[in-house]
Amino acid sequence: MIDPITLITALIATSTPILLAAIGELVVEKSGVLNLGVEGMMIIGAVCGFMVAVGTGSPWLGFVAGMAGATALSLVFAFLTQVLLSNQVATGLALTLFGLGLAALLGEPYAGIIPPPTSDVFPQAMHAIPVIGPILLSHDIIIYLSVALVAATWFVLKHTRVGLILRAVGENHDAAHALGYKVVRIRVLAIMFGGACAGLGGAYLSLVRVPSWTEGMTVGAGWIALAIVVFASWKPWRALIGAYLFGGIAALQLRLQAAEIGVPVALLDASPYLVTIIVLVVISSDRSRAALNAPAALGRVFHATS
Repeated sequence: MIDPITLITALIATSTPILLAAIGELVVEKSGVLNLGVEGMMIIGAVCGFMVAVGTGSPWLGFVAGMAGATALSLVFAFLTQVLLSNQVATGLALTLFGLGLAALLGEPYAGIIPPPTSDVFPQAMHAIPVIGPILLSHDIIIYLSVALVAATWFVLKHTRVGLILRAVGENHDAAHALGYKVVRIRVLAIMFGGACAGLGGAYLSLVRVPSWTEGMTVGAGWIALAIVVFASWKPWRALIGAYLFGGIAALQLRLQAAEIGVPVALLDASPYLVTIIVLVVISSDRSRAALNAPAALGRVFHATS
């Protein structure tokens, strides 16, 4: 029998790397940039975080290193797309391929090594509180930070001048430029934020979620994060729901495998991705609604003529 409390606890941890990457990509796309390199940035964040954490014995330095490594990779994307005006789709795909290859090279000496543990926020005694303890009080600080990041992103986008400018750039970059806003600078900063979030998600994957280094360990998490942004209609709280939905299905299929039910293991492994595809197909069926929610300048190249 599957315990719902342990299932909920597991889905929160499973969802966190994808949620972090998704909220970062949501901000990037709100600025009008489509970065398909999320998978590559996540795997670079995973290997950089793992290397530094193992080398220093500090998981916190590992998280910082993961963010820094992915941010550096995102700056490559920013330079190519915002300065050299390369195609965003092709550049993002190249970024993913480059990130996967570089991470495999860097991480080869670290296979089989266990990273330093990440401590929980609340004392162990609080974990024993019925229901509330394991679900709400038994996690590390990155999980709480991911939820706080969703709330902060929602607030900034909806209620601040910074959010208004970012959305204006994403809706009509020519009009924003005419008003005096530095479109390229704003988009580069958004891309860096997305890279840092993806790197933190990758570092969390290798330091907490697994925890170990394995080549290609993101196994499509970056692509799922991209899909969740569309599923969420570019709204932060919906992104949290989408990430937790995917995490819940992933956690459930692991428990179904352990229960040895009469379903092929390969089908159970594929179930989170199948559900994601089905949800996206349903959402995409209403094209007018999807077009209404998407930033109008998404994926369009900006070139200042004056």
